[in-house]
Amino acid sequence: MQKIDFNSWKRKPLFQFFEGESYPFYSVTFVQDVTKLHEYIKKNGLSFYYAMLYLCNKALNSVEAFRYGMVDGELVLYEKRRGSFTDVRPGDEFFHIVVAPMDGTLEEYCEAAKKANAEQEEFIIFEEEGDDLVYFTCAPWFEMTAMTNERDFQKYDAIPRVAWGKYVERDGRLQLNISVEVNHMFIDGLHIGLFHQKLTELIEELK
Repeated sequence: MQKIDFNSWKRKPLFQFFEGESYPFYSVTFVQDVTKLHEYIKKNGLSFYYAMLYLCNKALNSVEAFRYGMVDGELVLYEKRRGSFTDVRPGDEFFHIVVAPMDGTLEEYCEAAKKANAEQEEFIIFEEEGDDLVYFTCAPWFEMTAMTNERDFQKYDAIPRVAWGKYVERDGRLQLNISVEVNHMFIDGLHIGLFHQKLTELIEELK
């Protein structure tokens, strides 16, 4: 985590403008082609959900704007954001919240996430929580067109919320709607576009 001089921060005027809003948060949903990813996970016996978590976290961390935050009133830039995700064990009705290190390869992460989900007994491990997270969730039972998230209102909350539902087939391609909820003090639509672009690149690179 690196402390940033707020007065020399190029985004300062935009930050201060949205700081004056009573609710500076907004959501955007974009359509993501996941055909190549679906082929890859079927060929390699991986979880679509865990693979999406890994790729989304990697894409998001490639865009600097997503890694800014405020800690004790000071502007900081995180080296990377960690992924926190909801998960449900087979046969269970209630979800729990898991944090698994997103290091190594996609295959290594899928295995680590599966193991963390199976072994965690608590609903949430509070020691794993922090302002350097990304909140991920999924509603795979239906096609999702948009989502908002519950929050304990804190104006300087910079934690991105990323969610998706069920992928659907259209014209021979698999498409997934991805909802991104962010704080406009830190992130603009351009940055969400860069996240989308990088995610697409990562998916298309899969072989």
